[in-house]
Amino acid sequence: MNQLIFKNGDKLDAIGLGTWKSEPGEVYKAVREAIKLGYRHIDCAWIYQNEKEIGNAFADAFAEGDVTRDELFVTSKLWNSFHAPEDVMPALKESLNALQLEYLDLYLIHWPIAHKKEAINPKTADDFIPIDEMPIADTWKAMEACVEAGLVKHIGVSNFNIPKLKKLMETAIIQPEMNQVESHPYLAQNDLLQFCIDNNIHYTAYSPLGSRDRAEGMKGIDEPDMFENDVVKKIAEAHNVHPAQILIKWAEARGTAVIPKSVNPERLKKNLKSAKIELSKEDMAKLNKLDKGYRFLNGKFWEREGGSYTAEGLWNN
Repeated sequence: MNQLIFKNGDKLDAIGLGTWKSEPGEVYKAVREAIKLGYRHIDCAWIYQNEKEIGNAFADAFAEGDVTRDELFVTSKLWNSFHAPEDVMPALKESLNALQLEYLDLYLIHWPIAHKKEAINPKTADDFIPIDEMPIADTWKAMEACVEAGLVKHIGVSNFNIPKLKKLMETAIIQPEMNQVESHPYLAQNDLLQFCIDNNIHYTAYSPLGSRDRAEGMKGIDEPDMFENDVVKKIAEAHNVHPAQILIKWAEARGTAVIPKSVNPERLKKNLKSAKIELSKEDMAKLNKLDKGYRFLNGKFWEREGGSYTAEGLWNN
């Protein structure tokens, strides 16, 4: 399997386990099973509201000798309600406490969006804080302080486009080391990936299978199904694997990390085995031609009447 190597030599397995939407009672078993199968990259977030159960899985895995702490690479994310500099370190410590860890390997700003502290899930425009009133640069300084305090080894962002990365990099003392974004053959984000490569920022693909099990309210009308795409299906048939494995391998073969989510033991095994598939240059060329700039998570769920955040502003400004 490919690995992403950080400036200090730390290594991240390209294929990790995503934990978004993993239900209570399921995520413990999924993390335990994943670790036993060989997963060493676990992606978490405060807003997923399952970090305590994941922490129990980590503690039991360590206690039973399934893995050691230094063999695991654990990511979590700062939620939008905690962008105020004084809230960043307490938010990180809350995740550490839930995960039963002394440090994180990677901590990300989840979205370039700020809410009022009491508005975990904003209902109206008044629940948001305009980004010029809560600059990312100030939040980032507090993220840097978390590194200096030894609470996290690496810091980065999620859902940032090129202009937002450039603006952050102008004032950052510790440059962002990761950008986690939606990415799959329908949304290759080639320009963003190249910018990240050119600036030594690693890139993680989320929703690599199209986020098929997210809430109906977050879905668009007549969404495409990448599993049913003729190109993906034919390549999968040629390699005698599931289309999901081709989509995961495509991300890994591009040199990015990828975090498919599953709580099904058989799928967990197949997802990890995707690394062993050998896609030809012709396979990759065919998959690359599928790019249509299609977002399954289009960002419109952040729009409120009279609000300062729009999907257009999120992705294109």
